[in-house]
Amino acid sequence: MSDPRRQDRGASPLAAPVPLVDVHAHFWHARAGRTDWQALNDARFRAGDMMGVTCHVASVLGTYGFASPTYFPSPADVVLGNDAMLALCDAEPDRVRMYVTVNPNHTAHAIGEIERCVARGAVGVKLLASRRADDRLLDPIAELAAERGLPMLHHAWQHRRHDWPAQEASDGVELARLAARHPRLHLLLAHIGGGGDWAHTNAAIADVPNVLVDVSGSGIDRGMLDAALDAIGPERTLWACDVTMETGLAKLRALEVIGLEPEKLDLVKWGNAARIFPPGTFAADRRPPTADRA
Repeated sequence: MSDPRRQDRGASPLAAPVPLVDVHAHFWHARAGRTDWQALNDARFRAGDMMGVTCHVASVLGTYGFASPTYFPSPADVVLGNDAMLALCDAEPDRVRMYVTVNPNHTAHAIGEIERCVARGAVGVKLLASRRADDRLLDPIAELAAERGLPMLHHAWQHRRHDWPAQEASDGVELARLAARHPRLHLLLAHIGGGGDWAHTNAAIADVPNVLVDVSGSGIDRGMLDAALDAIGPERTLWACDVTMETGLAKLRALEVIGLEPEKLDLVKWGNAARIFPPGTFAADRRPPTADRA
């Protein structure tokens, strides 16, 4: 008997028809301290295929704390994670795109990693909680991202009322300050459902046009999406899963239930991503020629 949970690629997706872009995804690799890393990656692809995800825009966060702190990865860990992500993009050119992960505490190294990975096809920059978002140390990275037309996905805590161990977490207020200094940069505030006070986030960035939000995170509070759409608008809201794919599907269902018009839903599902990422990002295969990737 066939497994009802299993769905072949090309079958009708659980969510609405394609395209559907997950702008906040993560993958694992052999040096990340888990023996089941390949199974985790395979599960993400299976879930994505069942849901109708056409592209995972993803990052690898070094060794995820196995060899250096997750939010303060060493330069060696940064390179290791980015190399794993580059290899995955080469292996899955139709359905994976890459954020280059950097640690702004190592500014010169971060700039070099962006240049190296963009030459190999990276389409965005991923910042963790390695430094407050409004710290001037981020300015060279933000300037380069804006110059190259790369959106920058920044880990955020929804209302940072105190310091958290082992990270320099930022919230919407601090991201808004960075965005004001770099008006050409598309700054993507991560996971409004990822913990804390999302209503505080809405107020903090409502009038900052170059800050967008992704709806990922395990939280699916009643009224969360409605409030974000009212305060920020569908033109600045992007669908995403982060780690918990099932909550991404729940948010897709919720966006339909709350009555978001089809053309506005299309913006959230893929249109906004197509607008803010470099041209051609979501073509079938936008990688540079093989000789250029050597």
